[in-house]
Amino acid sequence: MENNKSFFGTQGILIVILGLAGTLSIALMILFKTNTSDAQSVSVKNKDNAANVKTQQRLEQFKTEMLTSWQQEAQAKGFATDVPSNFQGVVISEAKLPPEKKVIALTFDDGPWPSSTAKVLDILKKNNIKGTFFVVGQNVKNYPDLTKRVVTDGHVIANHTWHHWYHHMNAQAAAYEVANTSDIIYQTTGVKTSLFRPPGGIMSNGVAAYAKSNKYAVIMWSADSMDYARPGIPRLINNIFREAKPGGIVLMHDGGGDRSHTVTALPEIISKFRKQGYEFVTVPELLEMQDQYPHLVAQKAQKTKKPKP
Repeated sequence: MENNKSFFGTQGILIVILGLAGTLSIALMILFKTNTSDAQSVSVKNKDNAANVKTQQRLEQFKTEMLTSWQQEAQAKGFATDVPSNFQGVVISEAKLPPEKKVIALTFDDGPWPSSTAKVLDILKKNNIKGTFFVVGQNVKNYPDLTKRVVTDGHVIANHTWHHWYHHMNAQAAAYEVANTSDIIYQTTGVKTSLFRPPGGIMSNGVAAYAKSNKYAVIMWSADSMDYARPGIPRLINNIFREAKPGGIVLMHDGGGDRSHTVTALPEIISKFRKQGYEFVTVPELLEMQDQYPHLVAQKAQKTKKPKP
């Protein structure tokens, strides 16, 4: 009887030891498997991150290739943002064209702007229209992708100073406002512009004088939407068509504040111009057209010439 107790006691101990050993082995296997799974998970995450980085790099490369491709195509077609030399240093509010030459240039100031520039670009793209965008340097810096889209969509980009200040500036401040804006446009898009529009159309605070002396064409306007005052949409449209004429330059805004009225009105503005037989051109195209009618320019100069006392 004692022998049996001893046997079962020893056997029980062995069974417990074997059981513990088995449990330990299983635990080690689970732990190893978990660690392996975690390592694999980390590896997969690393691979995903690397793939995301590569995808982003490919997207940036694609954007750059698109921009380069458009610029090369533009050069091949002879299209450029630079104006003919006879317009350098000159103030222009419209092109002198025959009444039957019904073309008009839509221009947009104060962008790029996150809440409205893309919407304006979408509307222009849908209607196959190229516009002229006078951009503010600090907005170009803050929204480079929107700036690039202006160019890749085929629009003309132009200088509207860095800060959009109205107050009088000394020569150094005026130079900074204009030159730095042209520099960041070039750094962002690869486009060199010689088109300039002074904020508020102010000609006496230093920036316009700097632009003229550095051979920028100073582009004003002949039809003002006054959308900066946020009039009702019917009045905004009426402001434009009250002064619209062949060779005209229309002033609107895609930035600098709430431009929802401009965005809403733009399709109707386009439709109304087309019903009146107008085609849409950029400012450089408008000026190139004027070069085809030098006699009209001469006639205009003769009419405005003061008689000698």
